[in-house]
Amino acid sequence: MSEIVFFRSISEPMPQENFSATSSDDRSAPESPRLEDFEYDLPAELIAQEPTTVRHGSRLMVVNRTSGTISHRKFQEISTLVRGGDVLVVNNTRVLPARLIARRSTGGLVQLLLLRPEASQANLWHAMASPLRKLKEGDQLLVDSSAGQERSVRVEEIFEASDRQRRLIVDLGPPETVHSLLSEIGYAPLPPYIQRDGDRRQRLPDLDRYQTVYAQAPGAVAAPTAGLHFSDQILNDLKDHGVEICTVTLHVGPGTFKPISSSLEQHMIEEETFSIPADTACLVNRALAEKRRVIAVGTTSCRALETAGAAGSLEPVDESKTSLYIRPGHSFRIVTGLLTNFHLSRSSLLVLVSAFAGHDLIMRAYRRAIEERYRFYSYGDAMLIF
Repeated sequence: MSEIVFFRSISEPMPQENFSATSSDDRSAPESPRLEDFEYDLPAELIAQEPTTVRHGSRLMVVNRTSGTISHRKFQEISTLVRGGDVLVVNNTRVLPARLIARRSTGGLVQLLLLRPEASQANLWHAMASPLRKLKEGDQLLVDSSAGQERSVRVEEIFEASDRQRRLIVDLGPPETVHSLLSEIGYAPLPPYIQRDGDRRQRLPDLDRYQTVYAQAPGAVAAPTAGLHFSDQILNDLKDHGVEICTVTLHVGPGTFKPISSSLEQHMIEEETFSIPADTACLVNRALAEKRRVIAVGTTSCRALETAGAAGSLEPVDESKTSLYIRPGHSFRIVTGLLTNFHLSRSSLLVLVSAFAGHDLIMRAYRRAIEERYRFYSYGDAMLIF
């Protein structure tokens, strides 16, 4: 699966060390941060393979940027940790059932990850495949539907993308049936560190749990995972405490997980489509003017807000693209609080969180999370940074 496995987990145990707090004034990254400064060792058993039994059943690490303190709570307590008047901004993108398990004519299995449709032809989709080496243009791939019927997907083109990854264009059949087809044959596009063997019994549970309860706008091929912790009960609790909740949309693409392979400066993030409603912009700008906190739920919400708020106030966006790569030195104009999951070593997401909270504090928090046996990554526990 080398063509689509962008993830690296390190299973060596984390060495014991002193976790005493550093100075609260020391929140910056190393003077000249290197990729190695954003690396940590993670025992493989801490990679969450299943979600919690209930959505709000995860643990919550609370990190205070000013004092440098770290505390351990439960996610269901989040309404007691925020203040009335705080604005919580969630990403309402809806994850597509974009992973297909197909068979070649010889019987060999091929996994496809659908990325996006062609703008002018809804039946043609850009995709990644694993394994790719034996595929040829014109190949017909067979996929079993949930009703037990056999459906066909045709390989139209194989090409090299701008990131030098080989990709496909596949024909999913009549345009008007594409979304119904995906609902029959598609699996949740879980990242490869969540191990699944294609068991159809896990298909529907993952399609449900790898989706936020407030998902509305279809288009993502990866979940905005910080939002997976929210249940309707928790959202109602937050509203009862006077928290204002509003939405942005950013359709998460596969590039969000791509590890930094060269240097911090040379890394680039693939463009993703986002939009910001006028009522969200109005609500956020009023909160900022009144010195109330704006808490981004996830790095995707954060990137959308910081892209549209680069001038210091949030602008409505009907639909645009962002490739904003937030790294040390970024001046946060909109976001004053961040709810996030625990991210992969050497990833742009870990770099973003470090830019927000300070390198030393975040790396200390990650070491503490490993010591305290937090669950990591998409189905794992959460971190709230004030």
